Amino acid sequence: MNKKIVVLTGAGISAESGIKTFRDADGLWEGHDVMEVASPEGWAKNPELVLEFYNQRRAQLATVEPNAAHIAIAQFEQEEGFRVDVITQNVDDLHERAGSQNILHLHGQLTQVKSSEDDRLVYDIEYQDIQMGDQCELGSQLRPNIVWFGEAV
Repeated sequence: MNKKIVVLTGAGISAESGIKTFRDADGLWEGHDVMEVASPEGWAKNPELVLEFYNQRRAQLATVEPNAAHIAIAQFEQEEGFRVDVITQNVDDLHERAGSQNILHLHGQLTQVKSSEDDRLVYDIEYQDIQMGDQCELGSQLRPNIVWFGEAV
């Protein structure tokens, strides 16, 4: 019988890889009002700022690697008899790059965009920038596939 393991992760696991956390003194919110870059209201007010904020996050993500904790979690999946599910609050792809297969991203994924009009239209972009004018097949502006403050997980 397979043993089931559920691993819950947050910012701490990726901080070790060099990902800045949102709440640290030198964290991602420094210099930004959180509501300007991570809310539907901020998106409506200044989508260029929001896109640039997340473009910078993706650029930084491309420079880091999974750490020993990400790799250890992924190795459990290789062990005979283990079913491992990762539930993460992180929006990075370090669990995937370490080799984990069963991952639930509660707050979205930095390497994806979605339609501003239809949340079901999600596209992988890896580490590319999003620009104003980048549209889905409905003609709607693409936005980061991130759960912002005020949105449902």
